[in-house]
Amino acid sequence: QVQLVESGGGLVQAGDSLRISCAASQRTFSNYAMGWFRQAPGKEREFVAAISRIGVATYYADSVKGRFTISRGNAKNTVSLQMTSLRLEDTAVYYCAAGSGNYPYTEEGYSYWGQGTQVTVSS
Repeated sequence: QVQLVESGGGLVQAGDSLRISCAASQRTFSNYAMGWFRQAPGKEREFVAAISRIGVATYYADSVKGRFTISRGNAKNTVSLQMTSLRLEDTAVYYCAAGSGNYPYTEEGYSYWGQGTQVTVSS
């Protein structure tokens, strides 16, 4: 069982940057690929970014490519999402997830989920 706890969400203005993080309880953190998903009000949860078990490969949704950067620190069991040039449409609850890495873009590829952290971008 892997417990995931997100942190770092908040209220920012459009164009600002924000870094959110996720801490995992599992010592075998490096066994899991990690992903970030988000869910805006009234919308389905969508893929944002993912990173392979040792951080060699990264994946991004087209909507965040070039603005967001995912990284992980296996020594500290953490994964982070650095978000820059934030837009109003980035407002959502951001979820951290852990999985096999076989299907990084889909929710089905992840077995464990955090509770989410709210990111609100204002004009």
